[in-house]
Amino acid sequence: MDPLVVVEPLKRRRCAECGRGPLERLVLEFDSPRCLDCADLGHLVFLPRGNAALTRRSREASSLWAVVVRHNKQRTRYERQGLLVEEAALARAEEACLADADVRARRRQRDAARRAAEDVRFTARLTAEILRLFPSCPLDRALDVAAHTSARGSGRVGRTAAGRALDEGAVTAAVRASVRHLDTPYDSLLMQGVPRHEARRRVAPAIEARLTAWRCERRV
Repeated sequence: MDPLVVVEPLKRRRCAECGRGPLERLVLEFDSPRCLDCADLGHLVFLPRGNAALTRRSREASSLWAVVVRHNKQRTRYERQGLLVEEAALARAEEACLADADVRARRRQRDAARRAAEDVRFTARLTAEILRLFPSCPLDRALDVAAHTSARGSGRVGRTAAGRALDEGAVTAAVRASVRHLDTPYDSLLMQGVPRHEARRRVAPAIEARLTAWRCERRV
């Protein structure tokens, strides 16, 4: 069964039955406008669109409801603006959504704690892998590289599938990037206007020398 439809008119209209106007919302009966009171919908309250859960629950709890639409001239179609529902139904729906909000907040807290713990474990594993591949790399440097490259949401090597799998190429790329920025004049070259590929070419020997030194077993 088609729902009741209430129109938000673009032009000033008056009720054909009681003469009230201009009408904010109206019902068309036999092509004549009726105010909500004359259409027996005056006791309903307006719920704007935007909250799917609240809209669904209000509609389900309301014994009488109507869809509110407005004509879009540019798209030449009517677009939904919200619902008219019983005030008591809206109140019950709001209470249910508030309860859900508490549940979702607690779930987000648990998920955040779980992700934080996962990140700590992964950073430790990544640090251990860096030291395995580069035994002479200073511990604080390995920790910094692991923390930097594995930061959630950073898009860096440590967040890629290869990085999460501790792929040797991905781990080496993370260490190489750290050396490039911290142990060579690469950043200064970029600031001087040297093209990126040329700057990388210039600092490549220094990077490889540092990586080679770090690959050697640490002397006791």
